[in-house]
Amino acid sequence: MGRVRIGQGYDVHKIAEGLPMWLCGVQVPSDRGFVAHSDGDVAIHALCDAILGALSLGDIGKHFPDTSPEFKGIDSKLLLARVLDLAREQGYHVGNLDITIALQAPKLRPHIDRMRACLSEIVGCPLDCVSVKATTTERLGFVGRGEGCEVWAVVLMEQ
Repeated sequence: MGRVRIGQGYDVHKIAEGLPMWLCGVQVPSDRGFVAHSDGDVAIHALCDAILGALSLGDIGKHFPDTSPEFKGIDSKLLLARVLDLAREQGYHVGNLDITIALQAPKLRPHIDRMRACLSEIVGCPLDCVSVKATTTERLGFVGRGEGCEVWAVVLMEQ
């Protein structure tokens, strides 16, 4: 086996009325969504940071600054594809990944299988190597008040 590296990513986005809610490449039906320069897919952003961190390549803001018009409204799946290209240039691919989404509402259980399938296809690893979990914060903090969403991602990169 070649070298392995572990990366951890974290991201937060504010929630507002009238915006789409994208998580793990899937649009979740909701009348509220994430405030962001891109499409706001907070889960993919955390995953990008985990991959970049594993390979010591900085963070998502370094590669895709939110001040750049090029990335205004961009589909985060495209950002993830670019991050995976950077990983391939280093000789690495995703071995497995684990994402935890903290969101008070809406309930994500009905969408988890589609999220896993979407990420599996993009990163090119088997479905059983892609974990997506959802939790609430029992109405505590900014997540519990419905003001935002937090996501943690962990990835194992293999050479």
